[in-house]
Amino acid sequence: MVYIIQKLGQVMLYVNDQAGAVSFWTEKAGFVVIAEEDHGQGMRSIEIAPAAQSATTLVLHNKELVAKMSPELNLGTPSLMFFADDVERLYAEFTEKGITVGELVDLPMGKVFNFADDEGNYFAVLEKN
Repeated sequence: MVYIIQKLGQVMLYVNDQAGAVSFWTEKAGFVVIAEEDHGQGMRSIEIAPAAQSATTLVLHNKELVAKMSPELNLGTPSLMFFADDVERLYAEFTEKGITVGELVDLPMGKVFNFADDEGNYFAVLEKN
């Protein structure tokens, strides 16, 4: 059997403040900027990832401009689960950097916590057992 879809390549994140979002993800969460594109008319996209060779990247778009150009799009924040090797250390680092974090929970599948970006969007991090 041939599978047409092979992997998830990019996740679009629509943000109110692109510069602030880049700052959060790179300076606080440790991501790197992979690419930046200027699409004209004020439209810009910034591709970020936890590492330069990540299979899946996040692309930050200006929510207001996208809403004007494509009002039919769902601009809500997707529910994302990141994986990490040492969640306790990451939890401590995020706390030290002033990132809003939820409780670190030990579940049957592994240790997990959620965190919020500077716009109040929540994401989760899991260390699988």
